[in-house]
Amino acid sequence: MTDHEEHIKELRARAMRLPLHPGVYLMHDKSGKIIYIGKAKALKNRVSQYFGSEKNHDAKVRQMVAHVDWFEYILTDSEFEALVLECSLIKQHTPKYNILLKDDKGYSYIRVTKGPWPRISEAKQVLDDGAEYIGPYVSGWSVKQSVEEAQRIFRLPDCNRRFPEDIGKGRPCLNYFIKRCCAPCHGKISQEEYSETVSEALDFLRGGSAESTRVLTRKMEEAAEKLEFERAARIRDSLAAIRKMSERQKVVATKVPEQDVIALAQGGGRTCFEVFRFENGRLTDRENFFTGEAGNAKAARGEFLERYYSMRNRVPPRVTLDGPAEGAELLSEWLTGKAGRKVTISVPQKGEQAQLAEMCRSNAAEQLGQSMGRTGRETSALDELARLLNLPKPPAYIEAYDISNLAGNENVAGMVVFENGRPLRSAYRRFRIKNVVGQDDYASMREVIARRMNEYRLSRGNGEGFGRLPDLILLDGGRGHVAAVQPVLDEAGISVPLFGMVKDSRHRTRAIAKNGGEIEINSSRSAFTLVSTIQDEVHRFAIGYHRQLHRKAAVSSTLLSIEGVGPTRAKALMKQFGTISAIRDADLAELEGAPKMTEPVAQSVYNFFHSSQEKGEISKES
Repeated sequence: MTDHEEHIKELRARAMRLPLHPGVYLMHDKSGKIIYIGKAKALKNRVSQYFGSEKNHDAKVRQMVAHVDWFEYILTDSEFEALVLECSLIKQHTPKYNILLKDDKGYSYIRVTKGPWPRISEAKQVLDDGAEYIGPYVSGWSVKQSVEEAQRIFRLPDCNRRFPEDIGKGRPCLNYFIKRCCAPCHGKISQEEYSETVSEALDFLRGGSAESTRVLTRKMEEAAEKLEFERAARIRDSLAAIRKMSERQKVVATKVPEQDVIALAQGGGRTCFEVFRFENGRLTDRENFFTGEAGNAKAARGEFLERYYSMRNRVPPRVTLDGPAEGAELLSEWLTGKAGRKVTISVPQKGEQAQLAEMCRSNAAEQLGQSMGRTGRETSALDELARLLNLPKPPAYIEAYDISNLAGNENVAGMVVFENGRPLRSAYRRFRIKNVVGQDDYASMREVIARRMNEYRLSRGNGEGFGRLPDLILLDGGRGHVAAVQPVLDEAGISVPLFGMVKDSRHRTRAIAKNGGEIEINSSRSAFTLVSTIQDEVHRFAIGYHRQLHRKAAVSSTLLSIEGVGPTRAKALMKQFGTISAIRDADLAELEGAPKMTEPVAQSVYNFFHSSQEKGEISKES
């Protein structure tokens, strides 16, 4: 037993002596620094789990446990008191392995420059630059959206050109031609009209779309009465843009007046939490937070809710999540006390709320994908697949297997690997079935998986190739394949999720098979696309290997039927000429000059391919 294993055994023994009582536990490293703080309803049960079998831990917990030197605990009168104390201690000590959120939430302003050609923009702070600052506003996202909407509706410039200095110095940009800018740079609008337009935009930003619509409607009617038709037409276009914007906003409106929608996406050792904040039934703000590996999604949601609302004074009456959170009832009680009114935590399964949660999750996946140089669809597909198969986290490393043979001959298997949703061709492997005679896909698949797991046992520790265990194994087949292979993993003591990929009568992916049933896949979801891609790729790889061996067998049987040509000479001929056609077309001198050849054997080969009887029977195989 190593020193580390002995130390873990001692920590477990100490944990087993803890009371079955609510409290908070603090994990310390060798320097005495607190690296993790947690709460428990029963300290003994919770803390002892950390020092049990590693098979029950995700990567984050294993890493934390590896650095624990000792722990201490504080008893509380209830689990609720433990939660409150935990929040306070985490804020005080910021332990490395707790979810820690960087709160960059500051105030934002709308900046309006002075002069005859004022410009409107978003600002993070007030500067002594002579400009007017409207605000402060809590939501920087809302300010940015509002300024962009005002610029779009009233066709205000958002470029770096300066007025009046740059007027007439160049052609208008594309925004003018698509009716997104009034082009003061090219003299398309007078200074008086421009100032009035900016004033209307500021009224819109201060009063909102409803008030702005009333004011603009009145101005349009006045302009029409005065026969100022160009001005009336400009105001009419602004009103049409406001109405169009309002229609777009209905897409992210909800029947619940005030709520937060929270979702997460995981992958590549990172986690992104997305928060949508709704007030008066409309999306008013959004935030996203990145953390390291968060481990189990249920536990991660619970921990995030603690950290997030520890930083926020505003707590809405409803918090909608994309999945279950650990300790949701306790968190609801804590948030209710913090808000001074009832706070509900819900996980909707259908309807409008479920769609909002899915939209939030898709945005989290997009943010995570962009941060890692991947597409949001790839990240979303892995996240969806994890939810569909009830995996603890998205499968970053997937192995897929398929068997290929022809009536039981040239029995082979292909293994393909997808890492972070993309093919990892350097990890592809091919197998020739050794111990199965005839066409028995179940037995062949058992042999392949057994050999692969034996290679893991021999190579474990290097973390590459066969020395790395996948997060998910997919078999090209149904429930029968899964039932046949699962005992192989059980006997090896390896716990890797195992599923089959089921095809329909048209050879297209239809469902995912598990022990005892099937999971239907909605063809509109990105998880379906990923599984279909994996199934097609492993089938292509396996059948390609089978065809390669079949061609080699045909070539070998042709050459070996020639007098004087054995396996060694046949191999040398193929290496020298590449194909049977090239050997047939070679002259006698070329055959005599080939490695391993003698004059009599070269004559035999030449005669074989050039006799009138044989020439028509030899296929021109390349």
